[in-house]
Amino acid sequence: MPASPRFRPEPAFSHGRAARVGLLWCNLGTPDAPTTPAVRRYLREFLSDPRVVEIPRAAWLPLLHGVILPLRSSKSAAKYAGIWTPEGSPLMAHTLRQAQALGTELTARGHEVLVHPAMRYGQPAIGTQLDALKAAGATRILVLPAYPQYSGTTTASVVDAVSAWSAGVRTLPELRFVNRYHDDPGYIDALASGIERHWEAHGRGEHLLMSFHGVPERTLKLGDPYHCECHKTARLLAERLGLAPEAWTLSFQSRFGRAKWLEPYTEPTLQALARRGVKRVDVACPGFVADCLETLEEIGLEGKQAFLAAGGQQYGLVPCLNSAPDWIGALADLAERHLQGWPTRAAADAQALAASRNRALALGAAD
Repeated sequence: MPASPRFRPEPAFSHGRAARVGLLWCNLGTPDAPTTPAVRRYLREFLSDPRVVEIPRAAWLPLLHGVILPLRSSKSAAKYAGIWTPEGSPLMAHTLRQAQALGTELTARGHEVLVHPAMRYGQPAIGTQLDALKAAGATRILVLPAYPQYSGTTTASVVDAVSAWSAGVRTLPELRFVNRYHDDPGYIDALASGIERHWEAHGRGEHLLMSFHGVPERTLKLGDPYHCECHKTARLLAERLGLAPEAWTLSFQSRFGRAKWLEPYTEPTLQALARRGVKRVDVACPGFVADCLETLEEIGLEGKQAFLAAGGQQYGLVPCLNSAPDWIGALADLAERHLQGWPTRAAADAQALAASRNRALALGAAD
């Protein structure tokens, strides 16, 4: 039996076709449906990533398949069912709209960039979308993760997935990666504008809690910059909003397992705020650029219940950036900076193609 080919077949090539630039907008991922089998497939892929769980495989995988997936899948499916929409997963719907809006904004600015959405776990997969960009003629691709703060558990995992795809490709495109934008002025302004819009529509609470996704504390001790970048985002956002130090708090949510994670934890922080007399709190999730299970269910429902049960009276959940025009504009600014030097304008592509043809004609005449 012949051996399988080392590399996947290349897309059909035609001479004279202008090279194109692609942008891969990468989010974490979501189950295909709010069902136990779909959630189990998603969690299996997610929790099997050694970037996400650094426990030795021999110890972790039997625990994952024998205990965690059987117990967690049905519980998570019920939570997903509570936030599912006619469009499907909120994270998927927002990510698709963000990619489309970013492509439209770049086109309006005179750029020709193929913007494709991708998910690190689930569909559309990173490798599938990179194949699609190559098939469409992209020879240069910017990989832009939907993670403002760098972490080995998220940003680096996207790079791993791109590298795994690259190992099976004969003709590689040029690749660039955006590792972080936690202190980008446009990102901070978009966050602040979203909070201000929430205040204008619903009134302003006594205290603002900024809740970021948690990671194990050991990652900080091992050199992961995520903790520091979350703190910088929160500080810059508080300064932009003109908040006094006592008017806001940073916390970390989504703890998993028994190990110590970054503190303070979000739910105990909400309870402590209520017990010290804060009657009205607003919660924003600056590290999430799209509303998802962690914002809508964990913060919007579980966090609210914890705050009210501890004596709080009013609870406001600030929507994520989603497809707000100021955020899409900031994202386009970020993309433009990282695309510099690549021929993203139609006129530039036409000139380069004409110059190439002229050189070929000149060489032919010289022969």
